[in-house]
Amino acid sequence: MKLGRLNHVGVATPSIAKSIETYRLLLGAEKIGEPFDLPAQGVKVCFVDAPNTQIELIEPYDETSPIAGFLKKNPAGGQHHVCFEVPDIHEAVAHMKANGATVLGEPRIGAHGTPIVFVHPKDFGGMLVELMESPKGDH
Repeated sequence: MKLGRLNHVGVATPSIAKSIETYRLLLGAEKIGEPFDLPAQGVKVCFVDAPNTQIELIEPYDETSPIAGFLKKNPAGGQHHVCFEVPDIHEAVAHMKANGATVLGEPRIGAHGTPIVFVHPKDFGGMLVELMESPKGDH
């Protein structure tokens, strides 16, 4: 397996709308995508473009969302995960498992329309890591 670029940093928020205004006002963010629902993952999502990566704002879709649980512990929100690109998600999962990492679930389609999977925070010093298959042609 080969580590790819940092695709995004996931930030949980109780309000995407308020977070967008914060990124605009305090950081001068100009390229901000339209928020959209991702009900299969229980979240609403919005991407804020930075010159070298993106910030993924994630808000709970409803009370069953995994983000709802995160926000109960962190009511103001905060960094939820980091996402790295990998050339092949299935190869990455096999590599992680072969080396003793705990992969959470099976690969599924993420907010960028490509396969993703999460690796347990205990394997990365308390940080939740998302692996995302690079869009074809971006290897």
